[in-house]
Amino acid sequence: MIEIIPKNKQAQGQFNGGEIIENKPIGFPQDGGETQPYSNIFYWAYAQANKESTIGLHPHKGFEIITFVLKGSIRHYDTLLTKWIDLQEGDIQVIKSGSGVSHSEALNKDAAIFQIWFDPNLDQSLYKKAEYQDYKKEEFNLEGKTKKLIGNNATIKIDSEGVEVYELYLKNEEYKIQNKENEIYSLYILNGEIEINNKKTNIDDFIIISEKEEILITAKTATKIFCIKSKKNLSYPSYFTKYLK
Repeated sequence: MIEIIPKNKQAQGQFNGGEIIENKPIGFPQDGGETQPYSNIFYWAYAQANKESTIGLHPHKGFEIITFVLKGSIRHYDTLLTKWIDLQEGDIQVIKSGSGVSHSEALNKDAAIFQIWFDPNLDQSLYKKAEYQDYKKEEFNLEGKTKKLIGNNATIKIDSEGVEVYELYLKNEEYKIQNKENEIYSLYILNGEIEINNKKTNIDDFIIISEKEEILITAKTATKIFCIKSKKNLSYPSYFTKYLK
């Protein structure tokens, strides 16, 4: 099954009177939107800054919280390193929040980020010491049509089961993905004009492919797609399944 969720059907949010605006392919339960958490993807927000703006210090526990800088630059502060750190377009920040950490982020004008929360089995992660790591864009190489970010043979390794993250770059061509029995593909169209199994998509569409089938992506123009492959059925109960479903 291929489910296409356009931007206007995603959850919406904002900070600081609209200085930062968000569309959320997967929002918190109270955010609305059409998509609930699934697999071990608990939360996914696309945040854009209309002006320089800071989200104040706030706590996290358990989840692996990953920020992908898509445009511009941001700054980050956390209670592990106790200093502000600059991140540029293409950089990635990984917080394994474990038993607890607080952080703050400041988006510079016109910056855009994904912030995605993965569930690494909170029954275990809540008892681990929090960890934080930055990765610079130079650590990720384009190999053919893909830039591997997280998972097998990628620079970043996380504890959340079976997660692979990569960017897919296409131009006036077809590309096939073979979705297996226990896999879910989650795609976000960052730019370009494409069809997926002959279904037209638009920029900012969020796409979930959850059945065993061949996926045919047809790029009409230069295209960038953000891709997550995860397990349909985990070996542990996710936080959403255990406490919120």
